[in-house]
Amino acid sequence: MAMSDEEKGGSVGLKALLVFCNVIIALCGLTLYAETIWVATDAYKVYPIVGVTGKDDIFAGAWIAIFTGFAFFCTAIYGIFALIQENRLMVVLYLGLLLIVYIFECASAITSFTHRDYMVSSSNLIKKQMLRYYTDNSTPGQLITNTWNKIMLGQQCCGTDGPLDWINYNSTFSATNTAPWPLNCCVRLRNFEVADQGACYAGDVRYVLTDGCFSYIAYSINRYTWGVSWFGFAILLFTLPVMLLAMLFYVRI
Repeated sequence: MAMSDEEKGGSVGLKALLVFCNVIIALCGLTLYAETIWVATDAYKVYPIVGVTGKDDIFAGAWIAIFTGFAFFCTAIYGIFALIQENRLMVVLYLGLLLIVYIFECASAITSFTHRDYMVSSSNLIKKQMLRYYTDNSTPGQLITNTWNKIMLGQQCCGTDGPLDWINYNSTFSATNTAPWPLNCCVRLRNFEVADQGACYAGDVRYVLTDGCFSYIAYSINRYTWGVSWFGFAILLFTLPVMLLAMLFYVRI
């Protein structure tokens, strides 16, 4: 049965809308791909702290999103071709592929978001691992020690909540050192030499870093979560109505 002029016009308009939407999905897929590569490479260098807690699913979600981001791009490009050709079999294949990628991206976004709370809801988990592994001779201990030294030196902070972490709690560091806190908790001059080690260890607030590093770690994890989860959720919200419109287009051709 031939379609009326009105139905043909509606199908042409729907096809044009779907092609435009798939261009947007392709661009968003590339953006997600690039953004999650940035997360996976750990630009803020906090993975050892996250990894030793066993709550590193933010990075697992990033690896999944690397796949889904590129898959969104490839599927959208194929979808544009299928829509232009108005081939029912190709449109069905496009919908099937898009649904599979959609499910994987749901898993990535949910996994990253839910495990973020373990790390940023309280500083106690990170503090516990710091006190246990800092200056420990094990492989995780050496990795954690190097990470904390870089963060404390680079961000001008000390411990998780402040230098008192090393005094108020038992730690591997306090068991093997007479100093109240690590040397990287001391204020440094512009040439990175310690300003006054004696005054720092004596607790002079002018020479000891009083800010904790938890805010930097939480900020880093939140940025990673935004890249993996929130941007991923935005793509999912946009893609769902596109799939429904593609189903409608399939019925019309």
